[in-house]
Amino acid sequence: MENITELKSILARPRDILITSHRNPDGDAIGSSLGLKLFLEQEGHTVKVVVPSDFPHFLNWMPGASEVLIYDNDPEEIGKLMERMGMVFYLDFNSLERIDKMGEITGPMNVPKVLIDHHLLPEPIADFDLHSTLASSTSELVYDFIKLMGKEDLVTKDVAECLFTGILTDTGSFKYSTSPKLFRMVGDLLAKGVDDVRIQNLVFNSLEEKHLRLLGHVLHNRMEVLPEYRTAIITLTKKDYEEFNISRGDTEGLVNYLLMMKDVVLAAFIHEQPTITKISLRSKGDFSVQEIAKKYFKGGGHRNASGGYSFIGLRATVRKFKEALPEYKEALLNTTI
Repeated sequence: MENITELKSILARPRDILITSHRNPDGDAIGSSLGLKLFLEQEGHTVKVVVPSDFPHFLNWMPGASEVLIYDNDPEEIGKLMERMGMVFYLDFNSLERIDKMGEITGPMNVPKVLIDHHLLPEPIADFDLHSTLASSTSELVYDFIKLMGKEDLVTKDVAECLFTGILTDTGSFKYSTSPKLFRMVGDLLAKGVDDVRIQNLVFNSLEEKHLRLLGHVLHNRMEVLPEYRTAIITLTKKDYEEFNISRGDTEGLVNYLLMMKDVVLAAFIHEQPTITKISLRSKGDFSVQEIAKKYFKGGGHRNASGGYSFIGLRATVRKFKEALPEYKEALLNTTI
């Protein structure tokens, strides 16, 4: 991060700070935001975390989660609150489009702005950037930020739990984007008192009956295997969402089940939303899904975990994905698992 001295000076006195992350926030978005919030509050700042839409229920236990404001719930009042903030942190996204209407509020604000993110090709939306595509998660970068500020002593157990959760979820339980640096960091977090077994249970073992019934339905009725491309696809329709009463977070991790098949290298989860069709991509080995997400579905992410979207409907999106596979056939067939 350039100009760290200037940023330290800005943060040397108490400020009203806004932290925001992307629509449909995941574990890393919420974990990094709450971890940073709890850290900054110890420095005397007043901090508000605002996200465009609600987050999955299995994150409700996190320290500070009950204080997160959901912009969609009261855009007028929350928008006014945002405009009064004296500083903005953008976490886990690289374009104002990712925060929808909130970007129209924060973009013109004449206040210091900080971007902390690990996705490809960040847009110039902030005055200070801490960005690395080599990082496992934004939570990892928030820990780096705290260290750059020289404040490791302020990483309390609560801060550590939030950052650990972000890392845990964004790496798929330490299967993607790991590094020796990351595991040393996780060791530091555990030393702060993080109970990793407890958090694994809270995040991954808190399903309701409907989640298991949905899983059974998806694997039995909505799975397609394309052995010639070492690829598998699952889909969900709007009708499925209604029948199983699917809410935000209920489909988390479904795509990973496809990678449990020994010969599958590429997994795709394609599902209808009210106005768009979303696609989540996962892969094994050295096969990268970043290019597919970016080139065909206006998205991006990591080598083994990326996502995107389209406006052409479910069937057309599935067809578009299949039509792209011949381009990657050789790479898929030659990927060592």
